[in-house]
Amino acid sequence: MRTDLAAAYGEERLPRYTSYPTAPHFSPAVTPDVYARWLAEIPANVSASLYLHVPFCRKMCWYCGCHTQIARREDPVAQYQATLLREVSLVAEAIGRRIKVEHIHFGGGTPTIMAPEAFTELMAAIRQAFFVLPTAEIAVEIDPRTLTSEMTDALALAGINRASLGVQSFDPAVQVAINRVQSFAQTKKVTEDLRQAGIKGVNFDLIYGLPYQTVASCLATVQRCLELRPDRFSVFGYAHVPSFKKHQRKIEEARLPASRARHDQACAIANALKEAGYVQIGLDHFALPGDPMAVAFEQHRLRRNFQGYTTDSSDVLIGLGASAIGHLPQGYVQNDVRIETYAEAIDAGRLATVKGYALTDDDRLRADIIERIMCDFAVDLGEVCARHGTASAVMLQSAPRLKTLISDGVVELDGDQLAVNSDSRFLLRSVAAAFDAHLDTAKQLHSRAV
Repeated sequence: MRTDLAAAYGEERLPRYTSYPTAPHFSPAVTPDVYARWLAEIPANVSASLYLHVPFCRKMCWYCGCHTQIARREDPVAQYQATLLREVSLVAEAIGRRIKVEHIHFGGGTPTIMAPEAFTELMAAIRQAFFVLPTAEIAVEIDPRTLTSEMTDALALAGINRASLGVQSFDPAVQVAINRVQSFAQTKKVTEDLRQAGIKGVNFDLIYGLPYQTVASCLATVQRCLELRPDRFSVFGYAHVPSFKKHQRKIEEARLPASRARHDQACAIANALKEAGYVQIGLDHFALPGDPMAVAFEQHRLRRNFQGYTTDSSDVLIGLGASAIGHLPQGYVQNDVRIETYAEAIDAGRLATVKGYALTDDDRLRADIIERIMCDFAVDLGEVCARHGTASAVMLQSAPRLKTLISDGVVELDGDQLAVNSDSRFLLRSVAAAFDAHLDTAKQLHSRAV
């Protein structure tokens, strides 16, 4: 444990690098017409992945950083589902053919807030508009507190084969402080019901750095989770950005652990999961040996997108729904965050794109370097730069932050081989940031590095 480095780097505000450049750099220059052209230009031999955003929950969790709102009635959700159906058709029409799809991810919010028949209808429309491969991973994010048996059956019928369950913490004091009271019994029942329905891939999401959280409470949560033996864990540090997410103001900042305590919590969780037989995947994921994510990590095929680490190898990510972000070879696109204006555009037969980013050659080079650092803890700068027609020496000269990281013992540079030292891997985002040419203008929106 490098507590000296945690103190030195821990207060930096840095992106999670699920994209490069990051979303704060998107601009209105990418219009619906631009997006339509990009869709039509998708090469014929390329397969895609889909992300569908459902921005509704039954109750607001105060730590939440997602684009979501509370829906106590069914009508808004049903209307939104109808809009999603229309958007699926619009996007497929813009592409001009039935493109292959290898991954589908339903996120939110709470995607399972939809009525069971509405979810199966949406999935059927997706299969009609796109060629969903038989081997496709189809994943959904689930709030165990609200999942019904009818919805579980609908998920299985729709072909869902992976479920991500929000757990965060089982500590009662923490749960009250974040407005998310969820029992172990609820989580256990949902996990068992999903597996019984044939949905074998189960992930648990945990968070450290929450109010009142301690190393002991983090470990107690891990031990309860291990009783259910999920295939994967995602372990995220809480990002406290109350200026951006106003409901986070309900969390007392004085009760949040400092960087050193956050570091201790993250290390304790990681060590407990590794001792239980899980493989650490990059910065914040863990998987059982033999899991496709663990295999991809070992074979250096791991990728990173807006859902975090992924086995998805596609270079085309189509975002559907309010606030959804897509990634195409030409750049990034984002839909209107506001549900009402998103729906107005779709209902009028227009794509709901409001901003995006057209990638430059330098962006693509830096994105590749950052992705390999985030996925492999290392990068062959010579190989990556050569693929982009650039000399590694030029890239190193443009990364002045790297000198400090080397002198502090965070990374080692042997020729063109850059590697993060094993006891400094918790600073992976700091290493990636050394190659971020856009960093300074948006860091106030990001979470602490540790």
